[in-house]
Amino acid sequence: MSNLISLPIILPLLAGIIVAFFANKLPLARAISKVIALTNLAVTGFILYRIYQNGPIILETGDWAAPYGIILVGDMLSITLAFTTNLVAVACVFYASKSLTEQQESYYFYSFFFLLITGVSGAFITGDIFNLFVFFEVLLMASYGLIVLGNGRAQLRESMKYVLINLFSSMVFVTTVSFLYSVVGTLNMAHIAERVQEVDQQGILTTIGILLFFVFATKAAVFPLYYWLPNSYSAPNPVVSALFGALLTKVGIYSILRVFTLIFAWEADLTHTLFIYLAAFTMIFGVIGALSTNNIKLIMAYNIIPAVGFMIMGIGIFTETSISGTVYYLIHDMVIKAAFFLLIGVIVYAAGTSDLRKIKGLIHHYPVLGWFFFIATLVLAGIPPFSGFIGKLLLIRGALAQEEILIVIVALISSLLILFSMIRIFIQGFWGEKTQLAHPERKQAANKMTWPIGFLLSISVLLGVGAEWFYPSVEWIGEYLMNPQIYIDSVLKE
Repeated sequence: MSNLISLPIILPLLAGIIVAFFANKLPLARAISKVIALTNLAVTGFILYRIYQNGPIILETGDWAAPYGIILVGDMLSITLAFTTNLVAVACVFYASKSLTEQQESYYFYSFFFLLITGVSGAFITGDIFNLFVFFEVLLMASYGLIVLGNGRAQLRESMKYVLINLFSSMVFVTTVSFLYSVVGTLNMAHIAERVQEVDQQGILTTIGILLFFVFATKAAVFPLYYWLPNSYSAPNPVVSALFGALLTKVGIYSILRVFTLIFAWEADLTHTLFIYLAAFTMIFGVIGALSTNNIKLIMAYNIIPAVGFMIMGIGIFTETSISGTVYYLIHDMVIKAAFFLLIGVIVYAAGTSDLRKIKGLIHHYPVLGWFFFIATLVLAGIPPFSGFIGKLLLIRGALAQEEILIVIVALISSLLILFSMIRIFIQGFWGEKTQLAHPERKQAANKMTWPIGFLLSISVLLGVGAEWFYPSVEWIGEYLMNPQIYIDSVLKE
């Protein structure tokens, strides 16, 4: 039964290989992609149910016992995020054929898409820090292929920046992992967590921890390492932007959450105080960016950054409540960011422009799209009873319990400014007098593109109004992360 945990990695990997043979037979490639995406979602959901009922699933590949072999660890945190990843994947694979040109699809979009899902799922499930690096590289290679689809000059410029930044952070990552191995003599994360408490080289370990944070913070776009993200995420096709905005920064957040609750939890006074300050600056500069532009794609890309700040805030406060809030907000943000990027894609397609000053009265022609956007705005801003509110409430409760008043004030002001940045798109772009459509021939296609968005929005709304169903599991994940010995014992079987 432990082999089950490998399926969320193996299924998309096989799918990526299979659809590569049908790159020029698009109807077949689309059908295969949709079937496998739905199958992977069902399989991951079944694994999540088994873990919920019976506890973590540990796979020792090649029958090499931990810590000597490569370990896959399916606990409630990793498999919940893998399941959320597949929810986003299903929406995006149904949206893709309506958003991409046939030429873009034929350039191995579906192969790169499944390779990205493989890398993201693997990063969540691996129990080995070197294999975390390997899966980072898998998802990055896939993202390199996805970001260049389209051949635009802006896309080429931003893809070069994206590739160079990530190559540099990957070099730092693998170098830091080698330093860590030289100190503790193991790559298994549970074994590392056990040994760092025994090694009498705390100064070196603190330096390694900060270097790892630098790597993960670059991936997650934490201040001041966020500068590469807005243009890089707004330049590609909307379905690619949705995958990037929903998944890639979240792998960075997950890595910080896992490493700094498991391995480097003993230096909380130093590292976690730094996290709180960085969280505040990340929120502030993110919302400033969102308010500084009239390009709706850039507004959405900048709104990724303050959400990262909220999650780093929870890790920095480092209580069971705040960690639970980070997990809840992480799940919420994966779903709502995917929905929002897909929404922005439909708006740009329908209006023929991403300049907010040239868009008005869309709700008269696209009422479903308009109200979907309004609901998504309320979810993103954290208006009760939606999922954004639940996550922020837990984060603020955790901060108030630790008397971190300043970060609470910054978080509340940031939430209001996030609401303002998105509601002005609704007021200026959807509200107002009815005007003639610039591209009336696109209306039918644009309406068809809204249904995958409705799927994601319904999940996001359910996470809020059904919080009493989901919160006990998230609360348990918070308690589990605050007690790393449970993870260590389950992996090393002590």
